Amino acid sequence: MTDLQHRASELLRLHQDPSLLTVVNVWDVITAKVVSAVEGTTALATASHSIAASRGYEDGENIPVDEMIAEVARIVAATSLPVSADLEGGYGDAPETIRKAIGVGVVGANLEDQMKPLSEAAAQVEAVMRAAAAEGVADFVLNARTDAFLKAGDRDPADVLADAIARGRAFLDAGAPVVFVPGRLNEEQVVALVDALGPQRLTLIGIPGIPPLSRLEELGVARVSYGPMPQNVALTALAKLVEDVHAGGGVPADMRILN
Repeated sequence: MTDLQHRASELLRLHQDPSLLTVVNVWDVITAKVVSAVEGTTALATASHSIAASRGYEDGENIPVDEMIAEVARIVAATSLPVSADLEGGYGDAPETIRKAIGVGVVGANLEDQMKPLSEAAAQVEAVMRAAAAEGVADFVLNARTDAFLKAGDRDPADVLADAIARGRAFLDAGAPVVFVPGRLNEEQVVALVDALGPQRLTLIGIPGIPPLSRLEELGVARVSYGPMPQNVALTALAKLVEDVHAGGGVPADMRILN
């Protein structure tokens, strides 16, 4: 077994374990090193929004794909942990983007459906999994994302949930091991999704308003990640420091030397 396939198998195992996998997303080398060093961290995930913002781009595939992959490569090189990369909607050619990511050591990825027609979105998932297998990473952990809740607008919540379930099932049938349903989901919606997709198949985003992590673990959720929230937490700390300095204060007493 190659090192790449070994890390992919470990990342897949972490998703399939009944213990909830939590990943606090990173966006550069220093954040990767800091998060990796915290006891209990078993895997890393990048945040596409955060990487783009740190390089001056708006979110939404505005960063050139090779620039995104280059930053992901630096993150992979900075840790011994398996790394999953947020690759938005695939930058126009999802299988090729996945091949590039695997080429720099990535063993999992988020891929948005962007609410394309379901047959098209499912075909893209299937093509990505074929590409990963062709690269020698059969256990590639594609976290197939549906934007059903994010793009729900004023649709009936029951219809949105049914749409997310239909898309999630189609992505699993197409070979994805897990399905990402970001949104402020309540417990009833999480239960319905786990019942429909199966335990350790659903991944969520950790935002205010969702059930506690301990409850999500009990319900059979596979993973919770945090997207751009960690960068916003870091930027909030920076903004507070600036405010304190302007008010005559300074560096907080509980600051850690991490860099």
